[in-house]
Amino acid sequence: MAKLKTGRHTSALKAHRQSDTHAEHNLQIRSKIRTLARKVESAVAGKDAKAAKTFLSEAFAAWDKAAKTGIVHWRAASRKKSRLSQRVAGLASAKA
Repeated sequence: MAKLKTGRHTSALKAHRQSDTHAEHNLQIRSKIRTLARKVESAVAGKDAKAAKTFLSEAFAAWDKAAKTGIVHWRAASRKKSRLSQRVAGLASAKA
Protein backbone atom coordinates (compact mmCIF):
# COMPACT_ATOMS: atom_id res chain seq x y z
CA MET A 1 0.00 0.00 0.00
CA ALA A 2 1.37 3.39 -0.98
CA LYS A 3 1.90 6.01 1.68
CA LEU A 4 -0.41 9.02 1.50
CA LYS A 5 1.32 12.32 0.80
CA THR A 6 -1.02 14.16 3.14
CA GLY A 7 -0.01 12.15 6.17
CA ARG A 8 -2.26 10.98 8.95
CA HIS A 9 -4.47 13.99 9.31
CA THR A 10 -6.54 13.98 6.12
CA SER A 11 -9.75 13.98 8.13
CA ALA A 12 -8.58 17.02 10.10
CA LEU A 13 -7.86 18.87 6.87
CA LYS A 14 -11.29 18.04 5.51
CA ALA A 15 -12.93 19.08 8.79
CA HIS A 16 -11.10 22.40 8.61
CA ARG A 17 -12.30 22.98 5.03
CA GLN A 18 -15.85 22.18 6.11
CA SER A 19 -15.67 24.51 9.11
CA ASP A 20 -14.53 27.36 6.86
CA THR A 21 -17.43 26.73 4.49
CA HIS A 22 -19.95 26.51 7.31
CA ALA A 23 -18.62 29.64 9.00
CA GLU A 24 -18.96 31.61 5.76
CA HIS A 25 -22.49 30.33 5.22
CA ASN A 26 -23.51 31.14 8.79
CA LEU A 27 -22.08 34.64 8.44
CA GLN A 28 -24.19 35.24 5.34
CA ILE A 29 -27.33 34.11 7.15
CA ARG A 30 -26.64 36.27 10.21
CA SER A 31 -25.99 39.22 7.92
CA LYS A 32 -29.32 38.64 6.16
CA ILE A 33 -31.11 38.51 9.52
CA ARG A 34 -29.53 41.77 10.65
CA THR A 35 -30.48 43.42 7.37
CA LEU A 36 -34.10 42.34 7.80
CA ALA A 37 -34.12 43.63 11.37
CA ARG A 38 -32.75 46.99 10.18
CA LYS A 39 -35.51 47.13 7.56
CA VAL A 40 -38.11 46.64 10.29
CA GLU A 41 -36.46 49.34 12.41
CA SER A 42 -36.37 51.80 9.52
CA ALA A 43 -40.04 51.13 8.72
CA VAL A 44 -40.91 51.77 12.38
CA ALA A 45 -38.84 54.95 12.37
CA GLY A 46 -40.65 56.05 9.22
CA LYS A 47 -43.98 55.20 10.85
CA ASP A 48 -44.90 52.82 8.02
CA ALA A 49 -46.93 50.14 9.80
CA LYS A 50 -47.74 48.08 6.72
CA ALA A 51 -44.11 47.79 5.60
CA ALA A 52 -43.02 47.11 9.19
CA LYS A 53 -45.42 44.15 9.45
CA THR A 54 -44.29 42.62 6.15
CA PHE A 55 -40.62 43.00 7.07
CA LEU A 56 -41.40 41.66 10.54
CA SER A 57 -42.85 38.43 9.13
CA GLU A 58 -39.76 38.00 6.93
CA ALA A 59 -37.50 38.61 9.92
CA PHE A 60 -39.46 36.11 12.02
CA ALA A 61 -39.05 33.43 9.37
CA ALA A 62 -35.33 34.10 9.12
CA TRP A 63 -34.84 34.02 12.92
CA ASP A 64 -36.82 30.79 13.22
CA LYS A 65 -34.90 29.06 10.46
CA ALA A 66 -31.55 30.19 11.89
CA ALA A 67 -32.56 28.97 15.35
CA LYS A 68 -33.76 25.65 13.96
CA THR A 69 -30.46 25.01 12.19
CA GLY A 70 -28.37 26.13 15.19
CA ILE A 71 -26.89 29.26 13.64
CA VAL A 72 -28.27 31.35 16.50
CA HIS A 73 -29.46 30.18 19.90
CA TRP A 74 -33.22 29.69 20.07
CA ARG A 75 -33.56 31.93 23.11
CA ALA A 76 -31.62 34.72 21.42
CA ALA A 77 -33.86 34.40 18.38
CA SER A 78 -36.94 34.52 20.58
CA ARG A 79 -35.67 37.58 22.44
CA LYS A 80 -34.90 39.48 19.25
CA LYS A 81 -38.25 38.56 17.72
CA SER A 82 -40.03 39.74 20.85
CA ARG A 83 -38.25 43.09 20.87
CA LEU A 84 -38.93 43.71 17.20
CA SER A 85 -42.60 42.83 17.57
CA GLN A 86 -42.88 45.18 20.57
CA ARG A 87 -41.60 48.04 18.44
CA VAL A 88 -44.05 47.26 15.64
CA ALA A 89 -46.90 46.92 18.15
CA GLY A 90 -45.89 50.22 19.72
CA LEU A 91 -46.11 51.83 16.31
CA ALA A 92 -49.62 50.45 15.81
CA SER A 93 -50.77 51.55 19.29
CA ALA A 94 -49.28 55.03 18.84
CA LYS A 95 -51.13 55.37 15.56
CA ALA A 96 -54.48 54.35 17.05
